[in-house]
Amino acid sequence: MGYALLAAAIAAEVAGTTAMKYSDGFTRLWPSVVTIVGYVIAFALLAQTLKTLSVGTAYAIWAGVGTAAVAAIGMVFLGEPANAMKIAGIALVVVGVIVLNLGGAH
Repeated sequence: MGYALLAAAIAAEVAGTTAMKYSDGFTRLWPSVVTIVGYVIAFALLAQTLKTLSVGTAYAIWAGVGTAAVAAIGMVFLGEPANAMKIAGIALVVVGVIVLNLGGAH
């Protein structure tokens, strides 16, 4: 159950961050509302996740996967430049999260 809540927290954070791009510095109402609601949901779900997962594991997954997802969304859907260095950076973030989780399992 903890990982399902964490996945939902990540999805809410990614949605909120993506909406923030469209909020134009919080000058557009609906993207701003989606940003705020997304972050409130993300933090509420992350807090629930911490009841069953360690804070280090949960935060590493939340931050790492969220960062990689937002970077990928930026490149695929928002016209941000994609190059080998950025893709390698995303891969390193994902590998880092995996290594942290493998280390925490012992």
